[in-house]
Amino acid sequence: MADYAFLKLERRDAVAWLTLNRPERRNALTHGMMLELEDAFARVADNPFCRVLVIRGAGGHFCAGGDLDAMADMPPRPSNGAEDPLLPAYRQFGNALLALDSMPQATISVVEGSAVGGGFGMACCSDVVVLHQSAHFGVPEPKVGFIPSQIIPFLVRRLGEGPMRDLAVTGRVIDAAEAHRLGVGRYLCRTTEEVDATLKALLDDILKMEPVALAAAKHLVLSCATRDDRSVLDAAAESLVGLLRRPQAAEGIKAFKAKASPSWSRG
Repeated sequence: MADYAFLKLERRDAVAWLTLNRPERRNALTHGMMLELEDAFARVADNPFCRVLVIRGAGGHFCAGGDLDAMADMPPRPSNGAEDPLLPAYRQFGNALLALDSMPQATISVVEGSAVGGGFGMACCSDVVVLHQSAHFGVPEPKVGFIPSQIIPFLVRRLGEGPMRDLAVTGRVIDAAEAHRLGVGRYLCRTTEEVDATLKALLDDILKMEPVALAAAKHLVLSCATRDDRSVLDAAAESLVGLLRRPQAAEGIKAFKAKASPSWSRG
């Protein structure tokens, strides 16, 4: 689908596969990689043939957060009172996370090994997270003297304020079992084979969903965090009526009653 320096993005039928591809650095993020991620998320979101995005890291790790070597290479602070040139660069990753979080397609992160900082954030912006038993998560940045700035709202929404406050002030790293208990991921797998089987079953389920209905349901779920109940319910009613008036709803109801598969089902 696109050529990147630090990512691999390809489409196989209705599934887009995004691989973070800096295995020699445990897929740690540079600014260039963050820009590529934002572009990749936009490409997938705009592609009508993509119904699912699967994110995975190369080399046995998901993403080890920001690349400390790149972060240590600081340009001088402006002496004339101008905006610090680092501000837009670091704020940009928040835009990438917003793009992933709001993508109309279903998103799945397969997390193996390290998923700290930005990697933790990408997992928490995914609809479904599959955990290998090697996965571990954390926000250890304050130990080094800075913070995980752009991932915080997404982690709070996924874990809740209490668990996130604990992680923020202790800097501890949690293993896959605790991440599963806290709701970071719904599926905890002991082996790579179990991960692959779980992923296949998830894709089979998701590809039975009508794409526009899936996007509408996901949008309403996300809106519950930022809108009052009455406005969400109003939007849900309007969305439901609009969907029912589409020919796909009539087809889906007919297929369900006949115990058949509608045209969009890939299962």
